[in-house]
Amino acid sequence: MPALWSARADAAEAAVTARHVRRLWGLPGTALGVVGWPAVHRERLFGTWHYWWQAHLIDLAVDAAERDATPRRRRRVVRLTRTHRIRNITGWTNDYYDDMAWLGLALERAQRHLYIDHRGALTELVGELCDAWQPDRDGGIPWRRGDDFYNAPANGPAALLLARSGKVWRAQEMADWIDATLLDPDTGLIFDGIRNGRHERAIYTYCQGVVLGLETELATQLDAPRHRKRVHALVEAVDSELTFRSVITGGGGGDGGLFNGILARYLAMVATTLPVQDTDDMRARAAARRIVLASAEAAWENRLQVEELPVFGRDWSLPARLPGSHGAVAEFSGGSVRGSKIAERDLSVQLGGWMLMEAAHAVAG
Repeated sequence: MPALWSARADAAEAAVTARHVRRLWGLPGTALGVVGWPAVHRERLFGTWHYWWQAHLIDLAVDAAERDATPRRRRRVVRLTRTHRIRNITGWTNDYYDDMAWLGLALERAQRHLYIDHRGALTELVGELCDAWQPDRDGGIPWRRGDDFYNAPANGPAALLLARSGKVWRAQEMADWIDATLLDPDTGLIFDGIRNGRHERAIYTYCQGVVLGLETELATQLDAPRHRKRVHALVEAVDSELTFRSVITGGGGGDGGLFNGILARYLAMVATTLPVQDTDDMRARAAARRIVLASAEAAWENRLQVEELPVFGRDWSLPARLPGSHGAVAEFSGGSVRGSKIAERDLSVQLGGWMLMEAAHAVAG
């Protein structure tokens, strides 16, 4: 079973690398993800590049190198991180705290697993996230600088990065804030966020994923039973509300192409690292493993094969569609990226599929 999922993760990695990863502006020693395939002119020139998609590309390159370490894979991580800094132009940071948190998580894992020195970047990113905490207002940390929207997609990954960077006290404060402020008492799931005391009640899969990752990390670091209990309840809610026959439901293009993959990544973290102290821990781990493997099997069965490499679908329960060069392409608008007409052309969708294959390999082992 681990060998099967390793081979499928290899195929997903090869597909993204072959179709999307290119030099930035022809510069030697660089690598960045072209955000669409087939790409339009501005995408090939990296006029659009989407910071947080690239952060997940780095994180997945770390997954591949951790799963099967080779010099080539390590060099790819180095090139991707170097190029991210070059393309961002102004440094490691931007105006979106969720973006910075995702990049920080990728860089921290590259440093911890591959011994790539990112101390300067991490000091800068962790400082930005720690200083953004605003308990005197609604939050939490805001979604972006100067905004009054405090949401799970910023606070979850930011707190996880802070926990892994030694600021566990702040990470626990943020986890407690999410639980007190964004937990839907009816479904047990996590709302998107809060603005001026009013909830944005949308339920997104990646909100559940980031909270599962944060609470699992705190459960491993702290002797505080509430973190394990929150994981138990949230896994049960995800299983009940967001899956069909154990397959994660829905999907999308644009930014949404990453949402289900992020949930799968952190379900795999639950399945492999949640401390086992009682039968509830065992049950949560088993359910998380079941969801990841069922979703991965469905995504693989519904993939397309183009030139012997997979194209994953926007919805893992439905056959993938072949992207073409016609129709609307992904566009950045209002702080997020809307999907292409055929979502499978978006790098985010293919990264989500790759993330799922890596998660399946992790739990199968």
